[in-house]
Amino acid sequence: MEILGVILVVVSLEILLLMKVIVFKNENLPEEKRKSFKKACILIPARDESLVIEDLLNSIKEQTRPINMEDVVIIVESEEDPTIQIAKKWGARVIIRVNTNLKSKGYAIDEAINDLIREKKFYDIYFILDADNVLDKDFIKNMEKSYIEGYDIGTGERNLKNGNDSIIAASSGLTFTFLNANVNTRKSSQTRNVILSGTGLYIAGDLIKKWHGFPFHSLTEDYELTLYSMLNNLTSTYNKEAMFYDEQPIYYKNTVNQRMRWIRGYFDNRKKYIPLFKKCLKNNINYGSIISEIVGMKPYILLIIGVFLIVLKQIINMFLFKGLFVNSLINLITIFTIIYLIMIIKIALVLNSRKDTINLSKNMQIKAIFFSPLFFFTYITCAIKALAKKTVTWEKVPHVSRWKKKD
Repeated sequence: MEILGVILVVVSLEILLLMKVIVFKNENLPEEKRKSFKKACILIPARDESLVIEDLLNSIKEQTRPINMEDVVIIVESEEDPTIQIAKKWGARVIIRVNTNLKSKGYAIDEAINDLIREKKFYDIYFILDADNVLDKDFIKNMEKSYIEGYDIGTGERNLKNGNDSIIAASSGLTFTFLNANVNTRKSSQTRNVILSGTGLYIAGDLIKKWHGFPFHSLTEDYELTLYSMLNNLTSTYNKEAMFYDEQPIYYKNTVNQRMRWIRGYFDNRKKYIPLFKKCLKNNINYGSIISEIVGMKPYILLIIGVFLIVLKQIINMFLFKGLFVNSLINLITIFTIIYLIMIIKIALVLNSRKDTINLSKNMQIKAIFFSPLFFFTYITCAIKALAKKTVTWEKVPHVSRWKKKD
């Protein structure tokens, strides 16, 4: 058992090292630059978001790159939703959904875009935001730079809106900070497609026109769009300067439901797209993006299984062989300490790289460095629950936090 565990750990590390070399075989860059956009639309799914929508609308109004508030589209599901009156007060447009039996953010966006198409309203660029977001004053201005560079899709820097409310919120938000710092930064530099995370992104208008809507309706429409962009050689980029603030769940239970949906959506979409990827690898300019996505989380899963087998062997030795109790206990402590220290160092480095911008107090940053590894570890239990559960559905996470930047 222990030998098998060691073999799996070694194999997983070898795959990860090999991928670092292979992914450089990628040349998926924009073919030509664009002029500045003239017409921009902001799409905001906002069912029952009256407690937070005003902060977002205010931040849109204060953009250094002005946006016409009539082109800000608030998507609700009921005429009784108090979000409507707030949106109208700010001069935004409201679209009330008809097909409310179709439950997902992707369906809401698709329905709104189709309403605009029927009115023959087309835009150069479409931004997708969540109602609980707040934009930095230069968000649109900085996103415009990526659009002019020619990128089909761009995603911004996701900061924490309410990370100081609880250690759960801080750790949940750091998931995206960690993703951008360790994954999307590298992918952008290697001309690979970045991982899109649901909000704070733009899509070029010619794509929306080509799709006749927004054809991504899975549990994780953002990951589905990520895979679609790889398959079709769309160009995407991560823009660190385009910052926005996002509310995170304060309570652990909410993060479990949220992450179960993400994980189930991840595997559902891979089941659909991976066979298509395997058919288009040869001489593909997006080879690095596609091969890395085919490999996906496999080396990390092998690594986790390998470590689990090594740990399990030590536990068996402790209880079956009394003479090995002390040595096995020391081995267990050593294994967990090494893993924990590696995670602490990685999180500390990410926080240090964002020290001037991260919306977390110094005290919460220190707490997050030591607690976040434990929070990240619970992704394993969330994955087990998501894969074991027969049906995973979209569940609304309540948004209640008003905007407050750290002093």
